[in-house]
Amino acid sequence: MRKRDHNLLTNAASLLICGLLAGVVVAAAAFPAVAMSGLAAKAGAETLGKLPPDLTVKQAPQISYLLASDAKTPLATMYDENRRNVKLKDIAPVMRQAIVAAEDHDFYKHNGVDFKGVARAFVNNSSGAASQQGASTLTMQYVRLAIAYSASHPADVVAATEDTTARKIREMQYAVQVEKQFSKDEIMERYLNIAAFGNGAYGIFAASQVYFNKTPAKLTVDEAAMLAGMVKAPTSFDPTTNSGYPLAVERRNYVINNMVEIGAVSKEEGEKAKAVKLTVKGKRAPNGCVQTRDNKWGFFCDYFYRWWLQQEEFGATTYDRERRLKSGGYNIVTTLDVQAQRGADKAVRKAKSVNSKEAAMVAVVEPGSGRVRALSVNRNFKLDDPNKPENKPHSDPVQRSKNKKRGNYPNTVNPLLSGGDGITGYQAGSTFKIFTIVAALEKGIPLQYTINSPKQFKSEYIVERGSRAACAGTHFYCPTNANDSMAGPHNMWSAFGNSVNTFFVPLQQQVGAKNVVKAAQKLGITFRASNDVTFAATDQAANQWGAFTLGVSQTTPLDLANAYATLAADGKYCEPIPVQKITGPDGKTLDIANPRCEQRISTEVARAAVDAARCPVGDRSSTSRCSGATAAEVKRVVDAPVAGKSGTTDSEKTASLVAMTKQYSVAGIMADPDWPQTNVKMKHKERDGINPPVYETLRDAMVGKERINFTPPSGKIVNGDQRSIPRVRCESVDTARNRLKGAGFEVVVSDTKVSSSCPAGSVAGTSPDGRTIKGGVVTIQISDGNGGGTPGDNGGGTQPGAPPRGGPDRPNR
Repeated sequence: MRKRDHNLLTNAASLLICGLLAGVVVAAAAFPAVAMSGLAAKAGAETLGKLPPDLTVKQAPQISYLLASDAKTPLATMYDENRRNVKLKDIAPVMRQAIVAAEDHDFYKHNGVDFKGVARAFVNNSSGAASQQGASTLTMQYVRLAIAYSASHPADVVAATEDTTARKIREMQYAVQVEKQFSKDEIMERYLNIAAFGNGAYGIFAASQVYFNKTPAKLTVDEAAMLAGMVKAPTSFDPTTNSGYPLAVERRNYVINNMVEIGAVSKEEGEKAKAVKLTVKGKRAPNGCVQTRDNKWGFFCDYFYRWWLQQEEFGATTYDRERRLKSGGYNIVTTLDVQAQRGADKAVRKAKSVNSKEAAMVAVVEPGSGRVRALSVNRNFKLDDPNKPENKPHSDPVQRSKNKKRGNYPNTVNPLLSGGDGITGYQAGSTFKIFTIVAALEKGIPLQYTINSPKQFKSEYIVERGSRAACAGTHFYCPTNANDSMAGPHNMWSAFGNSVNTFFVPLQQQVGAKNVVKAAQKLGITFRASNDVTFAATDQAANQWGAFTLGVSQTTPLDLANAYATLAADGKYCEPIPVQKITGPDGKTLDIANPRCEQRISTEVARAAVDAARCPVGDRSSTSRCSGATAAEVKRVVDAPVAGKSGTTDSEKTASLVAMTKQYSVAGIMADPDWPQTNVKMKHKERDGINPPVYETLRDAMVGKERINFTPPSGKIVNGDQRSIPRVRCESVDTARNRLKGAGFEVVVSDTKVSSSCPAGSVAGTSPDGRTIKGGVVTIQISDGNGGGTPGDNGGGTQPGAPPRGGPDRPNR
């Protein structure tokens, strides 16, 4: 802040004289009848006495820019006033000259108050001339605007602009102070950044964009003259209206003539500038998430907006936080990955059109940082116009017939992918089985642990007697599988690959449902639906949540993607975040954009869970023993190491799929957000199912990315405590059963006979043979007596749990 010498008013006495003279002269200019009454002088002295020593100027509101993660692609702009401060060196010199020509010829000569101008106004206004003259210098105009923007109460804004002697005296006094504080160029820069230019443009940067779609540095003489002419009356001189256009041209030419008069341009240059046809090339800056660069990106923008309003660092209230966003002048580099987002947008719309009542929703999260890379759904992020509605009839028959309601498609601004505002989520089916695996691994139960999974499992969980989920004549929860062929011994790999319900419910029962619920929460699942919140509230309630492992609670695509991302990041949970860099107008970077991560589960548990999760999507590691894959096409399409899980709910009301690499976790859910009890069956592998949008999004996101393998687990978490299986070949079934039970194994006798040289009806061998986990399931295979097999072995030689591949992935009814 540089102080300059002044020829006038260099001490307090001079300021007092200025105040007294100002009272007289301003009153004469504004109110000739009282000019010599003595009241003006009194007003000048009193006003001067009330002034604080310095003018306090708050930062005028500035526009905030949202960019994609490449820090180049525009996403959205948010503002209360479209303004972006710019340095004087980045403004064309002709713009400065045009403002001087339009508003204050003597700007570079006076010391803030142009007493000659005041005198001229007094003479003109006292003569009864048709047009009244003002006497405000550019410095005084800047003072007026600065006071208005610094006001903390609406009344102060009115006082800053009302036509009174006191106001003009105050402006003159402050103008003198401002001229002592700042250089002329500094005052010019501040004025050009604060002035209003109409059409929502505040400051020269916004004005240049709105009217000419260029930066201030590239303004020509005719363009600068038009803009300079607008500050006097932006509405009257608005060139975008039929009535304002001719007035804008006339005003522009007036300013050009003044530029010639003060020597800013030559007469020839002036005539050439006036000959240019006035053409407005720009437009109002888009504002908010409903006006994103790409409408499909509005859902991500809205997620960012809601996230911002939750951050206490930006203010004590949501109102304060919103004002800071829309007036703080931030450059915000979001986490939106253009490549991933465009892939998701294309994929969801290929599966379902925007006019479909089914919503194909896809969320993409980066493991290890929590950065949300894409949010996409086959909807327009748009408020439906009630006067000209585009939305289709509501999918819920009751809402449609009785209440005549329209649905939220194709247009909606509901947070379908992240939850909130009544959106509690959707059932994600068997994708939740991963949380049972995590809880079991944390309890020391290894991947190789086997359970003989029956066609129907009678659990200890209590449900309503007579319900479809209960065993006949009981109140016990009795789940079944999608098909009978899934029954038999399974370990975690085969049970997850085939999505065996009667494996996961007893496993959950063994480790405690409360621990499975806690595992889901640790990985990032938030419960929003009231009944889910009730179940999760206490250990006692959670322990009766028998169907939790089958995905009956509600979640969002974002939560689901982030939960699996925690596993891909070796157990490091990261809070989902939509920003990666926030820079203020001062060029300083805010720390709030840094990832917020913590280790939630052990690295070995996470790696073991991922090892099991490679099976459902057609992949495997050096340690995994996969059997079956409900979404085997994922590996083929993505062509990278992948893990994940599919899921379907009761009556196929929703369908889901998670697929992830080390760089991206993609979760998709297909549901009807308007009517959860839809009678439409959601699909998986079909072209209009949920699987293609998920694996195509992941495929497109991975283009050009390194193929990084998941680290396989090691140690006891894979095989546990291995024990030798007794050799029982050719023994009777009863003898073999007793010996195996005595060795600590759970014994199952196979219903199917196998080719063997042992006597018919005796034991042909066991599956597995050799060694297996302590307490694991060993299946006795029965000989048909027809020869075959290898003398001396236990027979079989297969891993436990190898039912036929395929079959729909759904919890039981």
